[in-house]
Amino acid sequence: MMDRRKFLYGAGIALLAIPTAARSQPVANSPRVGFLFYGAPGPSPELEAFRQGLRDVGYIEGQNISVEYRFANGQVGQLSALAAELVQLKLDVIVTPGTPASVAAKKATSTIPIVFAVAGDPVGTGLVENLARPGGNVTGLSGQGTDTTGKRLELLQEVVPGLQRLAVLAHVGSSYAALEMREVASMARPFGLDATLLEIRSAQDIAPAVAAVKGRVQALYVVTDTFAYVQRIRIHTVTLAAQLPTMHGFREYVEAGGLMSYGASFPDLWRRAAVYVDKILRGSKPSDLPVEQPTKFELVINLITAKALGIEMPPTLLVRADEVIE
Repeated sequence: MMDRRKFLYGAGIALLAIPTAARSQPVANSPRVGFLFYGAPGPSPELEAFRQGLRDVGYIEGQNISVEYRFANGQVGQLSALAAELVQLKLDVIVTPGTPASVAAKKATSTIPIVFAVAGDPVGTGLVENLARPGGNVTGLSGQGTDTTGKRLELLQEVVPGLQRLAVLAHVGSSYAALEMREVASMARPFGLDATLLEIRSAQDIAPAVAAVKGRVQALYVVTDTFAYVQRIRIHTVTLAAQLPTMHGFREYVEAGGLMSYGASFPDLWRRAAVYVDKILRGSKPSDLPVEQPTKFELVINLITAKALGIEMPPTLLVRADEVIE
C-alpha cells in the first residue's frame, strides 16, 4: 500500500513541477480538451489515471493534445464561472469529475461534448436522458452509487454487530448526494436500521453535525460526492474523535483514514473516460455513446482505523477485502 501511495505522490509532484502555463499551451493542429475539477491542483491518482488513459489511446499531453485546467479549490460556487471560461475557449471536449462539475458544464454549453469520468446517478440528476441513449452533448461513466447502497449497509452490519442506529452524512448542495441520502434512508428500513440524516452545506457544518449524534448512533454512512471527497480528511478526523465507524463509497476515503468502503474503482473509471474522449475526437457524438457502468468494484478496509476504534474486523470480511490497509 505504501509503495503505491509513494508512487502516486511522486507522479503527482512530477506533474506539478511542470509549469502550469507550459502544460496548458495549445499544441499546433492538435485537439484541445478542457478539464473542470472541483478540488485543488495537486497530486491526484484520478488525474494521473486519466492521463494514463490518454496515453493508452495514443495521446501525449503537450505533444499531440493540449489540456486546459480549471480548479474550483473546493468551492462549488466557482464551477459555473470556470465552466463558462472553458466554453469561451471553444474546446473539442470538456472532461468533468462528479455531478456538480458535470451539471455546471452542461448548463454552460449545449454544443461542446462533455465526458463525465464518474457520476453517481446520471439519469436521476438530469445529466442524461437514459443510459443507453444519453441524448444531448453529455455522456460518460456512472459510479452506480445508489445501486450499491444495500451492499454497504450489509457490510456495516457485519462490522458493527447489533447495528440499529445509523447516521447519514450528506452535502445537500449536491443533487446526487440528496438522491443517495434518500436512497440510504429508504434502504435502512428493510435492514432494521433507524437512520438519522445529517444535512450539511459547508465544511464548517461537519464537526457540529457529527457532535450532535455522538453517543446516539453506532455508525456513520458518508454519502459520496465531490464535496465529501475534498473534505474526506476532515470527515475522518471528526468521526475518529467521535469514535464512529464509517462507511464510504470509494477507496480514497479509506486511504484518508475512513474505516471501510465499497464501490467502483475511481482510477479505473478515469482511465475509461479517456476512451470516450478519444471516440469523440474521432467523430462520435456523445448522444450516441451509451453511459457505461463500473466493471471493477472494491472492498477496502483500514485496519489502523479499526484498531483506533476498538473494532475487531471479522476474519471472513478481511478475506473478502480487495485491500486491507495496515
